Amino acid sequence: MAEIRTLIADDEPTARRSVRLLLDRDPAIRIVGECGSGAEAVAAIQELEPDLLFLDIQMADRDGFAVLSQIPADTMPVVIFVTAFDEYALRAFDVDAADYLLKPFTDERFHAAVERAKERLDRLAGPDSGAPFLERIAVPGSGAVRLLPVDAIQWIEARGDYVRIHSGDRMDVIREPISRLETRLDPRRFVRVHRSAIVNLICVKEVRTPTFGAAVAVLHNGQRCPLSRAGRQRLERVLGQPI
Repeated sequence: MAEIRTLIADDEPTARRSVRLLLDRDPAIRIVGECGSGAEAVAAIQELEPDLLFLDIQMADRDGFAVLSQIPADTMPVVIFVTAFDEYALRAFDVDAADYLLKPFTDERFHAAVERAKERLDRLAGPDSGAPFLERIAVPGSGAVRLLPVDAIQWIEARGDYVRIHSGDRMDVIREPISRLETRLDPRRFVRVHRSAIVNLICVKEVRTPTFGAAVAVLHNGQRCPLSRAGRQRLERVLGQPI
């Protein structure tokens, strides 16, 4: 498994430290940030796009459920709730949390929760059937279905449960979350550069990271795709060099 980008959100510094120390023992985990409030958690999830989130339920400014309500479904990390209150357990699983850690917990119970989260991440990464990556995408139309070669795709833009597929002068819409479509595309050719964008590497002309303003990937046709910090790191891993 690739490294698991992990965010810790708890308004108690000692609680964050406990989680951090336990995670430091796991070589598969990379902690990308810590948050002391719900507002910080929302901003960090949007910017850092973590794979795994340790989330306190009762924080001073907003509870953990309010944090999750502000995160789009297709960019939702796997969540482990960490709390001193047991009355939220049913609600936690209503939002599909991987686990619910009740403070104080043992090291064994903590690591069991992490293993459960890893299993969830493995399942989300795609089926184990060895199915080939897509070579064509079926695009429904009026009375017909057009088969779009993936080589023609320049970039893909998320719109909730739909995506806009940009190819040449066309823009097609299909009903599929971007996170699901991402798992069906060859990651050596298509890179998720933002929670709302996937680019075809061959179509990228340059990456602009201005001192002020958001970074963008500029395509050969002049279109610009948003580039998050996590997306830039993914590009660097695929290219094998810093950008």
